[in-house]
Amino acid sequence: MASSEEVRSPVATQILDGKSIAADVRKQVAAEIARIKGTHPNFQPKLVIIQVGDRKDSNVYIRMKTKAAEEVGVVFQHIKLPRLTTEDQLLSVINDCNNDEDIHAVLLQLPLESDHNIDAEWCTDAISIDKDVDGLTVFNAGRLSRGDINNCTIPCTPLGSLELIKRTGASIEGKNAVIIGRSKIVGTPMSQLLIWNNATVTVCHTKTNDLPSIVREADIVVVAARQPKLVKESWIKPGAIVIDVGINSVPDSSKKSGFSLIGDVDYPEVLGKAGWITPVPGGVGPMTVAMLMKNTLQCAQNILEKDSAGTGWSLRLLPLALQDPVPSDIDVARSQTPKPVTELAKEIGLRIDELEPYGRDKAKVSLKVLDRLVDKPDGKYIVVAGVTPTPLGEGKSTTTIGLSQALGAHLGQNVFACVRQPSQGPTFGIKGGAAGGGYSQVIPMEEFNLHLTGDIHAITAANNLFAAAIDARIFHEKTQSDKALYGRLVPKVKGQRVFSPIQVRRLEKLGIAERDPDKLTPDEIKRFSRLDIDISTITWNRVIDTNDRYLRKITIGQSTTEKGYTRETQFDISVASELMAILALTTDLSDMKERLGRIVVASSLTGQPVTADDIGVTGALAVLLKDAIKPNLMQTLEGTPVFVHAGPFANIAHGNSSILADKVSLKLVGKDGYVVTEAGFGADIGMEKFFDIKCRASKLQPNCVVLVASVRALKMHGGGPNVTSGQPLDQAYYEENLPLLEKGFSNLQKHIENACSFGVPVVVGINTFSSDTPKELELVQRLSREAGAFDALICSHWATGGKGAKELGAAVMRACTTAENNFHFLYPLDIPLKDKIRSIAVNIYGASDVEYTSEAEERLGRYESQGFGHLPICMAKTHLSLSHDPTRKGRPTDFVLPIRDVRASVGAGFVYPLVGTISTMPGLPTRPCFFDIDLNPRDERISGLF
Repeated sequence: MASSEEVRSPVATQILDGKSIAADVRKQVAAEIARIKGTHPNFQPKLVIIQVGDRKDSNVYIRMKTKAAEEVGVVFQHIKLPRLTTEDQLLSVINDCNNDEDIHAVLLQLPLESDHNIDAEWCTDAISIDKDVDGLTVFNAGRLSRGDINNCTIPCTPLGSLELIKRTGASIEGKNAVIIGRSKIVGTPMSQLLIWNNATVTVCHTKTNDLPSIVREADIVVVAARQPKLVKESWIKPGAIVIDVGINSVPDSSKKSGFSLIGDVDYPEVLGKAGWITPVPGGVGPMTVAMLMKNTLQCAQNILEKDSAGTGWSLRLLPLALQDPVPSDIDVARSQTPKPVTELAKEIGLRIDELEPYGRDKAKVSLKVLDRLVDKPDGKYIVVAGVTPTPLGEGKSTTTIGLSQALGAHLGQNVFACVRQPSQGPTFGIKGGAAGGGYSQVIPMEEFNLHLTGDIHAITAANNLFAAAIDARIFHEKTQSDKALYGRLVPKVKGQRVFSPIQVRRLEKLGIAERDPDKLTPDEIKRFSRLDIDISTITWNRVIDTNDRYLRKITIGQSTTEKGYTRETQFDISVASELMAILALTTDLSDMKERLGRIVVASSLTGQPVTADDIGVTGALAVLLKDAIKPNLMQTLEGTPVFVHAGPFANIAHGNSSILADKVSLKLVGKDGYVVTEAGFGADIGMEKFFDIKCRASKLQPNCVVLVASVRALKMHGGGPNVTSGQPLDQAYYEENLPLLEKGFSNLQKHIENACSFGVPVVVGINTFSSDTPKELELVQRLSREAGAFDALICSHWATGGKGAKELGAAVMRACTTAENNFHFLYPLDIPLKDKIRSIAVNIYGASDVEYTSEAEERLGRYESQGFGHLPICMAKTHLSLSHDPTRKGRPTDFVLPIRDVRASVGAGFVYPLVGTISTMPGLPTRPCFFDIDLNPRDERISGLF
C-alpha cells in the first residue's frame, strides 16, 4: 500500500531565479553608490581580486565579477600572479593591498595554482579584516560564529543564499533548516547565519547517519556537497525551500562544449516536491557575485563612516601623580609611562598603514590620511601666542600643552597640540628643551628634545648639499670652456645625449625650444651652461644644528685644489635654513618640490635670479626631505596626542609648526574637536606671521587666539629690573607691586589690540608663578577684559597639568563657538613691499615710520623687478621688544623702525626685512646646558635635560 506522502498531489514549485534577483541587488548597490557620491564626491569603492595561476574556471568567475563591478560602479583590479609565485611573494602583494587606502575590498581567488606550496588559509587570514570582502578570515569567521553579524563581513555565497531564502517571503524564525556540507566557505558560515536568524539548524556531512530522514524534516535545505544529484525527491519535505549551492560538470554529448552543469539536487525530481528551488546554473552563482558587490560597498561604507565620524575619541588617559614641590622636568616626564604610539594612533582614528613607528613612543604619519579624510570637516583652530617675553620665556609651550591636556583629559574634547621640533643648539646651549614644563609636557622628553625622527638632520643634509652644489658650479664654470662645460652637463651615454627633466625646465625658462642636445647653437649652449652667479649676491649659507659662534663668518676654498677660488660665507643654525621654512609651509609633496625649485640663492651678473632648478638640485633636495615632510606623532603627560613637526627660526622665518601637522590634526579631531598650535616668540612676531604668512599658505581660518602672559613679564615691561637668563630674579619680582604691574600691562594691551585687529577673539591665559599674589592676578584679568579680551583666566598647568588649565580650556571653547569672528589679513598682497612693511611696523609694532639703508632700498628694488613683490613680509627683529630695540619695554611709541637689509625666501614664499642685527648662529654661553647632561652607561638613562 502506498504511503500518504506518495499519493500527495505534486507541489507547484516556484523557481528562485538567481539571475533576476542578483540583477535587483546590483541595481540597489549601484543606486547606493550614486547616493553616497552625492554627499561624498570622492567616494569610490574599489575591489581587488588576487589570482595565482591561470585556472579556466577561476578566469570565468573573475570575468563575471569584472562585469558586475563595471555595472554597479565599483573600481575593479585583477592582480594575476604567475604559477611561480611563492607564499612570501603572495603575502607581500596582500600586504600592499592592505596598505593601499584606495583599496576597500580584497579577495583571494581560490583555489591557488602555484608550483610552490602555499598555505591558502594563512594567506587568506593575511587580508585585513576591514578589507576581507569574502568574510573568510579567521577574524570575520569568529565574529560570525559568536553572532556578531553586524560587525563582520559574511561570506558571499551564504549571504546570497540567505537573500534567496528571504525572497520567498517565508519566515526563517523557528524553521528547521538542514545544511548538507560543512565547508568553511559555505556550509559552516551558512549554518551560523541561519542560527542567528533564529532557525533550528542541523549540519550534515559525510559521516551523518540516515541523511534522507534528517533532510525530510527540513523546512529549508541548503546543499553544498559537491555530489551531482545527491538530493532526491524522496528526501524533500513538501513545500520546503531548497537552495542548491553545488555546481558540477558532467559529460553531455548533446552540448557543444561536451558537458553540462548540474547541481547537488536532482532538479527534475525535486521540482514537483519543493515549494521553492534554485536552478543550476542561474541560482546561487549570480547571487554570489552580486553579494560580492554588496560586500565591497559595505567595506567602503564602513571606512567612510569611520573617516566621517564626528564622535569623540576613546582615549586611555594617563593619570598624573602630582608632587609639591614640582620635580625637575625630566623627573616629571620619567614618572609617566607613555602609551605605545600604535595604541594612541588607533585611539585617534589613524589606520595602521598610515603610521610609520620609530620605536615604541613616536611615529611619522603618512600624508595619505588627508586624502582619506578630505570630506571630513575641520575642527576648531587655536593659535597660542604671548606677550613680549623676558629672556626666561613666559610658558607659551607649557600653556600649549597644558591647554591641550585640559581640553582632552578634563573637558572630554578631541584635541591635538601642534608644536615645533626643538633645535639641538639651544637644547645643549642655554635655553634647554621645548617640550613644555612641569606637568604639561610632551613625552618622552628625551626623544622630543634630541634627534626625534631625524627631520633636522635631513634639513641639514639637504641644505649643505645645495651649498656644495652652488660652489661647485661656480668652480666648474670658472675652470672650463663653454664646450667642455656643456659636454659634462649633458654627457653622451652610449653615444647619445639626453636632457634630464630638470634641464628641460631650464631650457623652458631660457625660452630655448630645441630638445636635441646636439642641435643647440653656441649661444644657446652658453646660456644653458653658464649661470654666471654674482658671488656678492649669494644668500645660501651652510648650516649645522649646533651653537658654534666661530662659524658666523668663514672663508671657503682655501685648498690649493680650488685654484684660487675663495669667498667669505657663514654657517647658520639648521632651523634657520629656508628649507625648514619650506617644510613648515608646504601643503604636500608636489607643493614642496615646487617650492624647492623656486628657491633663489643668488643673482646672475645680469641681475637674473638663480634658483635651485637652475643649479639642478631640486629633485635631490626632495629625496632627502621625503620623510621629513610627514608629521611626528607623540603624546602629552596625560595621553592626549601631539604633532611635533618642523622648527623654523622665529625671526628670519615665521616661527610656526607645520601646516601639514595642523591640517592632519584638524581632520582627525573632527568638526567638534580642537587643534592648539603654537606661534613662536611674542605675538607681534609669531602671531602676525601665523596670520599673514601661514594662514595665507594653508587657507585655514583661526577660531581663537590664546595670549600667554605672566605677572613677571608685565612687571618687567612696567620698568622692573632687567631679567637675565641664567641669573637669579631680582627681589622686585617676588613682591606685590600693583602700580608697576599696571604700567607694564601696556605691553599685553597692545598684543590684545593686535590680535583683535585681525578679527579673531582673544583669550588671555595668565601663567602663574608662586610669587604672584591674588591681587596681581585679578588686576591682569580685569585689565585684559577691559582691553577687549574675550576672557582672561588664571592657569596653574605647570604645577597641576591639564586640571590647572581647565577654565582656560572652557573659555577657549566658548570663544570658538560663541564669539564673533571676522578674520582678515593685515594687508593685501598686491601692494608694494614697502607698504606691507610699513603696515606691520605701524599697526603691529606701533612705529611712527620706517627708514631704509641704501642696501635695503637696492634689495627691495631688485626683488620687485624680479617679480617677488607679491610675496608677504616676514619681519626679522628682536623678540624682546615691540620695537627694534630690545631695551625698550612696555609699549614703545614715536620710534622709526630701521630696515638694515632685506632678503627673500622665495621658495618658502616670503620676503624678510632685517630690523637691526639678527644672529642666525647662536653662541654657547660660559656655562652651557651640556655641563649637566650625562648618560648612565648601565641603564642608558639620560640626565640633565630640562
